[in-house]
Amino acid sequence: MSDDDLRQMIGRVQRGTLSRRGFVRRMAAVGLTAPMATQLLAIAGVASPASAQSVPNYGPARRGGGGALKILYWQAATLLNPHFGSGTTNADASRVFYEPLAGWASDGTLHPILAAEIPSVENRGLAEDGRSVTWKLRRDAKWHDGQQFSADDVVFNWEFAKNPAVAAVTSGSYRDVNVVKVDDFTVRVEFNQPTPFWADAFVAAIGQIIPKHLFKDYAGANARDAPNNLRPVGTSAYKFVSFAPGDNLRAELNPNYYLDNRPYFDTLEIKGGGDAVSAARAVLQTADFDYAWNMQVEDAILKRLEEAGRGKVNIVDGGAIEFVQLNTTDPNREVDGERSSIKTEHPAFRDPAVREAMALLIDRNALEQHIYGRGGPATANFLNNPPRFVSPNMRWEFNIQKANEILDRAGWARGRDNIRAKGDVRLKFVFQTSVNAPRQRTQAVYKQAAQRAGIDLELKSVNGSVFFSSDVGNPDTYVKLYADMQMYTTTMPQADPERFMNQYVSWECSAKANNWQGRNIVRYRNDEYDTLYRQAQGELDPIKRAAMFIRMNDLVVSSNHIIPLVKRPTVSASLNNLHHVLSAWDGTTWLLRDWWRQT
Repeated sequence: MSDDDLRQMIGRVQRGTLSRRGFVRRMAAVGLTAPMATQLLAIAGVASPASAQSVPNYGPARRGGGGALKILYWQAATLLNPHFGSGTTNADASRVFYEPLAGWASDGTLHPILAAEIPSVENRGLAEDGRSVTWKLRRDAKWHDGQQFSADDVVFNWEFAKNPAVAAVTSGSYRDVNVVKVDDFTVRVEFNQPTPFWADAFVAAIGQIIPKHLFKDYAGANARDAPNNLRPVGTSAYKFVSFAPGDNLRAELNPNYYLDNRPYFDTLEIKGGGDAVSAARAVLQTADFDYAWNMQVEDAILKRLEEAGRGKVNIVDGGAIEFVQLNTTDPNREVDGERSSIKTEHPAFRDPAVREAMALLIDRNALEQHIYGRGGPATANFLNNPPRFVSPNMRWEFNIQKANEILDRAGWARGRDNIRAKGDVRLKFVFQTSVNAPRQRTQAVYKQAAQRAGIDLELKSVNGSVFFSSDVGNPDTYVKLYADMQMYTTTMPQADPERFMNQYVSWECSAKANNWQGRNIVRYRNDEYDTLYRQAQGELDPIKRAAMFIRMNDLVVSSNHIIPLVKRPTVSASLNNLHHVLSAWDGTTWLLRDWWRQT
């Protein structure tokens, strides 16, 4: 099948003249599997109503009676407002109480939550010209305090998130759209141009909706003073009980939840702190907890713990990536009260030769084989999913000799202490990451190879609850990047790369001016990248759009300002009798209402 034939067929589905089932059958005739065909439609912005297969069957016949659900997050949450939820743990903790209009199921399809249905061309929710999407809302959803959920709340969240004075981490999804209240239970999201990826605002982690009646007086510069930032009142299946930032979150069953027989559990506890290995043991070995998040643990340890027979490791493929950032700015120079200012350049990493050498000095194969195993296949790409967007052009290489040759040619000479220098700039870098055994082992592997190339890495490990904190006053948070280089996992919260790849557009640079809430933490700036990103936002041709994202990946990876290490499928641990609903395209807590226990 030619590209033109494929475009025409997708266009027919968009216009409603060919059914989704018919499209899948025709794709099967040319050797394309059903999941891949569905993914093509998702890429083109053709949403599907949630099917029974989107989430597993739910067993309980009544609400409650399931006792306590105990979850471990070894990186603890620090606040409970999703618009300020930098880092996965804050977003997931907020999601216990707040719901979006829809979430992403594991197969990459949209699943309705506060929406009555998923917009499509067939139900006239999705405009054929790609310039608007109309959401119909549930009429039976209420806030935990009994107030009615309505279109006013949805419109308020748009106004709240796009307000620069609020400095919301979700602002990028709301500031370039217009939201109109059609009636009390209908809203229309309008775009400035044809928009292939319309399922952004009000969807998944960044779409969590907070109540207008409790936040309307805190919708400006005083937004972080709102009492309900720490005492959420949402619409979800669980109501707030207590919260100790950096430690413990407690919730209880919502007796008035709008879905029958949900939730199953009477109480919910999310315990924070500790480390990933202890969390794995607490589920797989001792069964003290039902579920443990983010098993960033050496795979050999997880396999040994599974032998106890009490629990299992869950691996769900997605788009998360463990990678290294090389600071484009100077972390040791202060400009206007700000370190790592975009008004500065990094004295060493501004040299492409140094960045290229750094990319050659990390053995990704060793990371996969000896540290991550099932939980970390080596990769040369930043964008690794969905398959249509994966670049075939990037390659990784571990070559200490080549790194030395590159540095020699660039004039970086070894000193008496074996550390290379040029003028008054020495290749001695602070390399920071969060406290986590695989990351500390990775740091050690990197340091050893770097030493052989005349580069000294000072290893710095920061407690995860601090490193991923939203505390703008803390110098050790990853969003500030007050180090030469750092390493962590960034997640891909949607089955589309648009939001994921805005981490490298120039207008998203993390800075004091936006309370370090910009998503471009490495402060990468490239005019071609910016242009491609804006073009992709309005490109309805799925093949052209995929090529644009591939080129964006190649630009930022080949610059070596970022160094991809291993792909990070969602790896967690759970007891054998726990039925959960997991998706690598959404947060762990995205559908807690459907969790239950086999008795």
